[in-house]
Amino acid sequence: MLAVIVALALQASLAAAVALTTAIAANERLCFYADVDKAYEKIGFYFAVQSGGSFDIDFDIKDPNGKVILDGKKERQGDYVLTANFAGEYAFCFENDMSSFTEKLVDFDIMVESEPRREAPAKPGQISEQTSALEESVFKLNGMLMSIKRTQKYFHTRENRGFDLVKSTKNKLFWYTVLESLVVVAMAIFQVYVLQTFFTRTGRRYKV
Repeated sequence: MLAVIVALALQASLAAAVALTTAIAANERLCFYADVDKAYEKIGFYFAVQSGGSFDIDFDIKDPNGKVILDGKKERQGDYVLTANFAGEYAFCFENDMSSFTEKLVDFDIMVESEPRREAPAKPGQISEQTSALEESVFKLNGMLMSIKRTQKYFHTRENRGFDLVKSTKNKLFWYTVLESLVVVAMAIFQVYVLQTFFTRTGRRYKV
């Protein structure tokens, strides 16, 4: 029974996944690649902009023939499941052309997985009903784990964006305070200069 559980768990999680965080400079195009061994496998693609500008990015996905199968403009995040019609190398590209000087930090996952297939019992005498019930439970647990993982990603993204927003606001307040102080000092110097010119200019002299 333990061997059956392990086999089902491995079958449910049969996937090749890549989880990365990358910085994309202004006017930069950055591509990542994933190999699909056979046609009609499932491709999972998730990304979220963690910091930089308005938290948006352009992206596109190309099949091995160079055809764009999915793209988006100024997207903050996305979660997609695609069917690979061809075996080969798929390109996942991010483009930061809309920013002139702002760098973007992007979290993303690329997952290529095969459809799980139920196998017949090795021996006719084995009980298939228990195996089917156990298999269903394993897939339900796998679905719940994936839901928890997505929720964690969502809160991670919100935390990073909130931190970036607080950091940006702090910098803006700092420079606003510096500018305000400089303006006050400049106005004070200007007033002293005007008063000094008023009392020391040639021609009429005023006594106080």
